[in-house]
Amino acid sequence: MSLAGDTAKGRLAIIAGNGLLPAYVAEAARAAGDEPFIISLKGELDRSWQDYDHAVIGVADFAALEGIFSKNDIRRVVMSGGVRRRPEWREIRPSWKTVGKVPSVIRTLLSGGDDTVLQMVIKLIETDGRRVIGAQEIAPDLLASVGPVGVVAPDKDDITDILKAAEAANALGLLDVGQGAVSVGGRVVALEGPEGTDGMLERVASLRTAGRISARRKGVLVKLCKPQQDLRADLPSIGPSTVENARKAGLAGIAVEAGRALVLEREALIAAANASGLFVTGLDRGLPSWGLA
Repeated sequence: MSLAGDTAKGRLAIIAGNGLLPAYVAEAARAAGDEPFIISLKGELDRSWQDYDHAVIGVADFAALEGIFSKNDIRRVVMSGGVRRRPEWREIRPSWKTVGKVPSVIRTLLSGGDDTVLQMVIKLIETDGRRVIGAQEIAPDLLASVGPVGVVAPDKDDITDILKAAEAANALGLLDVGQGAVSVGGRVVALEGPEGTDGMLERVASLRTAGRISARRKGVLVKLCKPQQDLRADLPSIGPSTVENARKAGLAGIAVEAGRALVLEREALIAAANASGLFVTGLDRGLPSWGLA
């Protein structure tokens, strides 16, 4: 069995950062009859890829990337997993096709938001007929769906917090800063920055312990796709660790954007949410009140 449509044309490469997502994409591709080539980013490697054709390169080594693409006849590329830091300009190794773009690359790395940087990388990859495709095209089962996924559903107070946090997350995304926000008692108390979702939740837990956030009101985490985001890279994601960190932060639950966010280790996530009494629910941007009314 092979992948259908345009995604079936040419060998697939998975550029793998840290976290669970690259492994899920690789397994889904193989299950569909593909044999992906794994390009693991140096400094982000957190698993063995010995069962796959693979290579390790620097995050800004475009020369090595081009060599892998050419040698292995790569026509499709998925960018998946996290990258903890941006490369320094000294780490850029251009291919002969990208050498003229180095000044623009440096400017974007220094001043662009995450989505701007990803769009630049996609343009650099998409030469000679190659295509960057989204992880969800290979593993569509990872996409969040509308409504609660466990036994707990948001109540009236939770919905108020979801709407407030969604408004904040949407505004944050327009600035190309982050994808998440936390609202407690109808008040936004945290916005996601370079520390990521887990770091933001740790900050909320610390504020709760210090008495800076009400101990009586729980609150919610909302993660949304940036309105202008290229859906082929860096979709918001949650997993069991997100549930655990939300629990430690004293939150009532988590809401993510259906069809535009990824749920990793879904069964384990649902079990953790049920055990902790937290809700996990999907929002629909196209419906009034995000489909919560």
